[in-house]
Amino acid sequence: MSESIGEATAAVITSKVTRKSTPRIAVQFEKYGVLVAWVVVIAFFSLMMPETFPTLATGRLILGTQTVILITTLGLMLSLAVGEFDLSVGSVVGFAGSLMVVLNGVLGWGALESFVTTLVAALLFGALNAFLAVYVGVQSIIVTLGTGTLLAGLTLAVTSSKVVTGLDPGIVQFMTSPILGIPIPFYIAVILTVIAWFVLQHTPLGRRMNFVQANREVARLSGLRVQWIRAGGLMATSLFGGLAGIVLAGTNGAANPQAGAYYLLPAFAAAFLGSTAIIPGRFNAFGTFVAVYFLVTGITGLQYLGYAGWPEQIFYGSSLVIAVTIGHVVGRRRGQGI
Repeated sequence: MSESIGEATAAVITSKVTRKSTPRIAVQFEKYGVLVAWVVVIAFFSLMMPETFPTLATGRLILGTQTVILITTLGLMLSLAVGEFDLSVGSVVGFAGSLMVVLNGVLGWGALESFVTTLVAALLFGALNAFLAVYVGVQSIIVTLGTGTLLAGLTLAVTSSKVVTGLDPGIVQFMTSPILGIPIPFYIAVILTVIAWFVLQHTPLGRRMNFVQANREVARLSGLRVQWIRAGGLMATSLFGGLAGIVLAGTNGAANPQAGAYYLLPAFAAAFLGSTAIIPGRFNAFGTFVAVYFLVTGITGLQYLGYAGWPEQIFYGSSLVIAVTIGHVVGRRRGQGI
């Protein structure tokens, strides 16, 4: 009964926010601004490189090679959606990929055994984060910074600080086999996006997650199981990170123990940028999808122009700053009823 009251309260708060006297054009721009920016970026690079960029091969490259970032960002979005910051997600990706290759390629475990064990290990790590952040009470941003560093060290220990090879060719073939020119993991990521969208937008759990993010104390007083919801968000992030690591290992046929660190900044940039799109002010699956491929398209275009390395970091970093700033401004404006 109390949970129903909490959900009703959340619905009232949401409805009040959506009834603000914001001009319709401004509302539409908030919702689809990132999507419009994505189209503009595509048009810009197409004009700059008309013979190479606006091609089917480039489209397949953009969609098919960044599945790891998409899965990682979807997972990160789930913890952000309950108000938790998980800085360990990159380390989880690196550890999971390395563990998968070590179990299957070095120790000779079967593909299914290695897959399940890797996901369970990632989930247990998420449970550790959840215990320390939710039940002990240490801020998640501090906890995950420490546990992520610890996990990065364990990854180096497991791999002896070397690139590990020997993954079952069947796994590699599955991860790299194309459907309509795009590898299978992309379609798996699309399915995960749809599932995340359905859960967040069309289930009681999704409404409770949004309520917890909006006001944790009010949610608790309304009878919601705030601790369970927060813990679930952190565990889901690690589980998705584990899956992303497995996809990374299967795509490359090997595991680099230091690869995970690369995915932290892009995931945060895309997650926060995604929260400004489709459903502004809320972390949402379709906004995340658009944001990921907007960023990837920009990076790919820069690489085609011959800019690699530092421009990529600037692009991701500036996108994160801009996204957080926009989210702050929009949230303050709505709070003032503008």
